[in-house]
Amino acid sequence: MSDSIREEVAAKVTDILTDQLGPEYLFHNLRHTQRVVRAVNTLSEGQGCSERERELLETAAWFHDTGYTVKRKGHEEESAKIAKNILTEMGAEPDFISAVVQLIMATERNYHPKTPLEAIMKDADTKHLSVKSYRAISETLREELERTATQHFSVTQWRKENIQLFRTGHRYYTDYAIENWQAGKDKNLRRLLKDEKKERRLIKKEKLKAKFKNESPDRGVQTLYRTTLRNHIKLSDIADTKSNILLSVNAIIISLALSNLIPKLDNPSNDYLIVPTIIFIIFSIISMIMSISATRPNVTSGTFTPQDVAEKKVNLLFFGNFHKMELGAYEAAIDTMLKDKDYIYKSLTKDLYYLGIVLERKYRILRWTYTIFMLGMILSVIAFAISFKYYGPERILNSVSALTELSLKTLI
Repeated sequence: MSDSIREEVAAKVTDILTDQLGPEYLFHNLRHTQRVVRAVNTLSEGQGCSERERELLETAAWFHDTGYTVKRKGHEEESAKIAKNILTEMGAEPDFISAVVQLIMATERNYHPKTPLEAIMKDADTKHLSVKSYRAISETLREELERTATQHFSVTQWRKENIQLFRTGHRYYTDYAIENWQAGKDKNLRRLLKDEKKERRLIKKEKLKAKFKNESPDRGVQTLYRTTLRNHIKLSDIADTKSNILLSVNAIIISLALSNLIPKLDNPSNDYLIVPTIIFIIFSIISMIMSISATRPNVTSGTFTPQDVAEKKVNLLFFGNFHKMELGAYEAAIDTMLKDKDYIYKSLTKDLYYLGIVLERKYRILRWTYTIFMLGMILSVIAFAISFKYYGPERILNSVSALTELSLKTLI
């Protein structure tokens, strides 16, 4: 066959696959045919084929998938018919046409080659199993099967099909393919097995997550404990801040009173300041004592017994219950608690309850502290008013001046 006839065959097949093949054929298209033609030429040279054998193989490679333009199942027979008709029109010899037809039929999937040329044809048609881009090429075949409504495979199922093909459904027959392509095929198989193993680990991980999710409390329960504990701690911080403010203010008031008002009481003209000053200082001292009481921590025993743990009587989440225990005893108690979901929930509930008790005490004392502080201010003002009534404007102006000086220093 001359070079001009080879070019004519290539041109005719290119037109057939371009114009008559449906767009759903993403794998068995012109690109695949061109890959097979290149693979045939490579194998022909590697196996030392004669010129006529090369012509037969190249012609068969061009025509081997043209039958897809007619039908998918049994496309080999249709490809053979198309090749026979075109080659007859081109004036090819009958024995040449017969040999091409036989090579086309050798590409049937379950066919075992009987001649060296058939082996070359089979190997060339599956050369893509050894290339680096095999997985991408294989994906086009999976999508083609779905588009042609032939078979539907998930990614996992398709990988299993490919692994099965690599292991038992395919082999290379020619010495050249075994020497040069088998290593690439083996590498692709290892990649598929690696992907399968990775997917299995992922599935196992997801199953474990689902299992633990089912065994863990609902998200609503988790949110309830988390939010309530956070609110309790925030309210406790607010109470401590309020106590510190009252403590600081009253400490400043007392220190200024001692340094400014009391030294003036030695003067007989200032004796009307004694009662208001005493009232002022007493109520400030009481406010300080109550502020300290609100923030004063309670000391607990810090110990528990194994029986307390067994009966779930001790809250292991609060430091006051274990600060005097040995590390080993505490670790053993925690291990016991972690194995019992109900114990964990009860411990969290106890934590919330006792935090609430502490908060109630703090805010109750703080309320009385603010009340006493306010009452002391009111009584002090009343006392100064009475002093004004009995001792006249002149003295009260002095007291007002003293109080103003005290207030300014307090503010400063």
